[in-house]
Amino acid sequence: MASLSLPNHYYLPSLLPAQSPKPMSPSSYQNLSLLPKSSHSQFYGPKLSYASSLSLPLSTASPKISIFAKVNKGGVPPNFTLKDQEGRNVTLSKFKGKPVIVYFYPADESPGCTKQACSFRDSYEKFKKAGAEVVGISGDDPSSHKEFAKKNRLPFTLLSDEGNNVRKEWGVPADLFGTLPGRQTYVLDKNGVVQLVYNNQFQPEKHIDETLKLLQSL
Repeated sequence: MASLSLPNHYYLPSLLPAQSPKPMSPSSYQNLSLLPKSSHSQFYGPKLSYASSLSLPLSTASPKISIFAKVNKGGVPPNFTLKDQEGRNVTLSKFKGKPVIVYFYPADESPGCTKQACSFRDSYEKFKKAGAEVVGISGDDPSSHKEFAKKNRLPFTLLSDEGNNVRKEWGVPADLFGTLPGRQTYVLDKNGVVQLVYNNQFQPEKHIDETLKLLQSL
């Protein structure tokens, strides 16, 4: 009688049908076990190897995994909808068709953030001449943004990322061992593709110089 043999390491597809396995004939598979590939590596699927018994996982439910991808030059960042300083919903995709500067900053009223915002304000006409929009994002609520914009006469949009979900989705790095929200600027072209990623926590005014330089080359 012909016999069936399996190599010591044989991988099945990682997606198994959601049903109870059919009992196997002892004459077909003797002493077969279902084991994970490794407890220290990514799960690629069940692994077949010889053992003394058959063991199956207690549950087929997949764990929920949150993946945050860093936004890099040449990529298209995740879309978002956030409230501005007037409490209105603003969606990133509405700016498609023109360049947009999206800058993440730590907090309203801090010295560095005030200096950065006022530098964007003082150069705002240059951005408008280039056909670009400026959007600032922090974890402050809309009322804080409204007061901050009014106090410093900011002519551009400030968005409230309470919970820092967009910051996380975009992969904006934190500073000072994770205790200080990062200061990072992105320049998107009219097609929504990132053309510049600039990070400088302690020289906030440099963000304006770098973005204007990039806009002149688009």
